[in-house]
Order: sequence, then C-alpha cells, then structure tokens
Amino acid sequence: MSATATGETTAPSVTTSRYARTPHRRGNLELWSWVFMRGSGVLLLVLVFGHLFVNLMMGEGIHRIDFAFVAGKWTSPFWQVWDMLMLWLAELHGFNGVRTIINDYTEKSSTRWVLKTLLVLSAIVVMVLGTLVIFTFDPCIDPASTLEQCK
Repeated sequence: MSATATGETTAPSVTTSRYARTPHRRGNLELWSWVFMRGSGVLLLVLVFGHLFVNLMMGEGIHRIDFAFVAGKWTSPFWQVWDMLMLWLAELHGFNGVRTIINDYTEKSSTRWVLKTLLVLSAIVVMVLGTLVIFTFDPCIDPASTLEQCK
C-alpha cells in the first residue's frame, strides 16, 4: 500500500492475465465447448462400443469383416447414419480438443490464427469426404461383382 498526499492509502495495481481480459462471449463459448466435450464423449462411447459389439462380437467376429461385410452394412440407412454420427462426433470432439490446446499454448495471435484456420479446414475436409464416402458408397460399381447385395 502507498500513501497519498492526504494521508490515504491506496492498493497497488494488479495486472490481469490475457484470459481475464477476454470478452464475456468467449467465456460462454468455452462453457458450451466444455459441455459439448462431456456430452459428445458419452455419446461416442455408446456409438463406438455399439460399433465394436456389432462388428466383432456378433457373427464370426473379426474374420467376417471384409469389403462385403461393410457393403452389406452400408445398404442400411440405420448403419449409414450410425457411422456418420460416429465420424462427425469424433471429428468435432477432436477438433474441439485441439482448438483448446491451440488456445492454451500459442502465444502469438498470428500463429493461433494460422493453426486454427488449418484445423478448421482439415476438419471440414474429413467430415465432407467421410460423409460422401458413407452415403455414396456403391459396392456394385463393378458389373462383375459377386456380392449378394449386387444380385
């Protein structure tokens, strides 16, 4: 504490961290990001373990998984949506985690901007291409195919 000319004391100034100076809207984003990570993590557990159970425990197990198995599975809209949800949630969950790491460990704004831009672009590419593969997959593109789904 320091004394003024009138004899009053004043508290020393305190410097704030860069996180304390961020606007309140960012705090809301971080709150919803945290909530999303918990919710998507739980939903991913259900989707992944359901996927593993159906693919590995039912039928002949791992020896049954081949091109024909995937082709047969993706003829059902249920499994297409299941796999798309798993892809999108895993991608967004990972994206959100890496975004948090970038925010925590990059010092320069320009570096943070470049890394986040690359992250967004890569996430979009993976989600678009993955979704296209799931919904446009045609196992019967070869006219000489012997798969059951193509007969």
